Amino acid sequence: MFDENVDKRTYAMKDGDLFRRLLAYAKPYWLQFIFVFVLLFVASYAITEQPLYIGQALDIVSVDGFDFSLIMNIVYRMILIIVIYNSFTYINTIILQRIVQSIIYTIRQEIFTHLENHDIAYLNSSPTGSFVTRVTNDTNILNEMFTSVIVSIIGSLFVIGNIIFKMINLDWRMALYVLITIPIIVVITFIFRIAARKAYRTQRRNRSKVNAFLAEHLGGMKIIQIFNQEKRKFDEFDELNTQLKYSFYKQILIFGIFRPAMYFMYIAAALIVFYVGGVSVITGLISVGVVVTMHAFVGNLFEPINQLAEVYNVLQSAFASAERIFGIMDTPPQIVDEEDGIELVEMRGEIEFKDVWFKYVEDEWVLKGVSFKVLSKESVAFVGATGSGKTTILSLIVRNYDIQQGEILIDGINIKRIKKSTLRRFVGQMLQDVFMFSGTIESNIKLLSKDITDNEMIEACKYVNAHQFIDKLDHKYQEPVRERGNNFSSGQRQLISFARTIVHNPSVMILDEATSNIDTETEQLIQDSLSKMMGIGTMLIVAHRLSTIQHVDNIIVLSKGEILEMGNHQELLKQKGHYYNLYRIQYQDQH
Repeated sequence: MFDENVDKRTYAMKDGDLFRRLLAYAKPYWLQFIFVFVLLFVASYAITEQPLYIGQALDIVSVDGFDFSLIMNIVYRMILIIVIYNSFTYINTIILQRIVQSIIYTIRQEIFTHLENHDIAYLNSSPTGSFVTRVTNDTNILNEMFTSVIVSIIGSLFVIGNIIFKMINLDWRMALYVLITIPIIVVITFIFRIAARKAYRTQRRNRSKVNAFLAEHLGGMKIIQIFNQEKRKFDEFDELNTQLKYSFYKQILIFGIFRPAMYFMYIAAALIVFYVGGVSVITGLISVGVVVTMHAFVGNLFEPINQLAEVYNVLQSAFASAERIFGIMDTPPQIVDEEDGIELVEMRGEIEFKDVWFKYVEDEWVLKGVSFKVLSKESVAFVGATGSGKTTILSLIVRNYDIQQGEILIDGINIKRIKKSTLRRFVGQMLQDVFMFSGTIESNIKLLSKDITDNEMIEACKYVNAHQFIDKLDHKYQEPVRERGNNFSSGQRQLISFARTIVHNPSVMILDEATSNIDTETEQLIQDSLSKMMGIGTMLIVAHRLSTIQHVDNIIVLSKGEILEMGNHQELLKQKGHYYNLYRIQYQDQH
C-alpha cells in the first residue's frame, strides 16, 4: 500500500542537504529576500528598544519625579516604534507571500512533470494516494516553511542578537549570568530536534497510508458493498487511522515536554536577574530601571527562542515532507530517450519482434524468444490464455517497459532509438478499461488539441458509430463527463475512445480487449468500427472473443510467453491445433 523504499532512502538525507535544496528554489528571488531581511532587521531593532524606554521612564519617575515632557517624549518614540514595526511587518508579509507562492508553484510543477514522464512500473509501485499526498499536502507544508520558518528564524535571530547586544551594553555582568542558560537551551533543543524529526517522519508515513487507503477503497466501494466487506474494510481503516492518531499523540507529547522545559529556563533566567539585580540595586551599582529593563529583555529573549521552537516544529515537518518530495524527484525514470534519439516525421507502421525476452520480475520470463513481423497497415490479433503475454507485447511496442533481450523494430528502427514522445504520437491505444477525464465529450476526444477542428471530431465520431448516441444527448458534444466517465456505459466509452484515437491520425492502432463486457448491440457497432479502422493503419488486437478477429490478416497464438501458431483464421482452423481447440470451445459455449 505504501512505497516504503522511498522513505528508507530519504531517511539518509541530512537537514543541511534538504535545506540547501529547498533554498535553491529561492535563489531567483534573492534580491526580494534581501529586501525582506533588511526590513526584518530594522523592525527587530526597533521593537527591542521598548524595554529601554520602559526602564528610562521608571527611572525618571523614581529619581527625578514625574516629568511630563520627558514621559511624553518616550511615549512618542514608543508609538513610532510600533508604527515602524507593524508597517514593515505588513510589507514583509505581502512580498513574502508573493515570492513563496511562486516557489511552491514551481515545486508542484516539477513534481507533476516528473511523475508525468515516469515509467508505468514506477507509477504502479505505489498507490495513487501516496503521490497525491506528496503533490498536495507535502508542498503545502513547504509553503509554511518558506512563509513562516525562514522569516521567523531570521527575524528571531535578529531579535536575539539585538537583545544580547543591548543586555551586555546595559549591564555586562548581569547579562553574562543570564547567558549561562543558553548552553542548556541548546542541549534541550538538540534533543528535541532528534525526537521531533523521527515523530514527523512517522506521522507523514501514516498519513500517506491513510490517503492511499481512502483513494483505493473509495474507487472500489462498489466491490466492497457487493461482497459485504464493509466491516472488514472498516477494521483495516480503523487500524491505519489509529496508527495516525498515535503518531500525532507522540508528536504532541514531544512538544509538550519541550515547551515546559523552555519555560523553566525562562524562569531560571528571570530569577537570576532579580537576584543579581536586587543585590546590585541594594549596593547602589545600578538603578531599579535597569533591573526592570533587564527582566523585560529576558522575556523578549525567550519569546523568539520559543518562536524558534515553534518554527522548528514546522521545520521538522517541512523536512519530512521535503524528504518525500525529493524521494520522488530523485528516482530517475528507467525508460529514457537516447541523447541522439530519432524524431520520426512519419511512421509506416511496420513492426518486428526479434527474439524478444522480457520479464517484470527476476527469474519470471513473460516473453521467451518471441519473433514475428507485422507489415504496414496489416491487422494482427494475439490470442491465448490469461498470462500468455498478449498485453505485454502491446505495452512493449510503446515502451511502457524495456525488454531485457532481443530487438523491437518499427519501420526497421530499434524503438530504443526513437524518442518516446514521437513514438507514442503515432500509436493510438484503445484499452479495455477506457479512461475518461472530467470535462466534456469534446475535451475527451480532442484532448485539448487546438489542431483538431469540430468537423474533424464529428466526422471521426460518425466513422466509429459514436455520433448517433452523442447527438441524442442534451448537450451533445458538450455533455459533461463525470469522474472516469461513469455517466456513460462501457460501450459508449469505448466508442468515444475509438473516436479519440482516430481523430489523432495514428499509424498504429492497439486494441486491448476492446470488445469485452460489451452488450450485443454495442458490439455490432464496435465490430463495424473495427472493420473501418483496419484500413487506416497497422492494427494490433488482443481479444478473447475469437469471433471478433476472424477477418484479420494474421493471428498469433501465444502460450506461456511463446508463440505456438501463426496464420489467418482459416489457416489455423485447418491446422487443428491450439487455435482450433480454442475456437471450438468458444463456439460450443455460444451454442
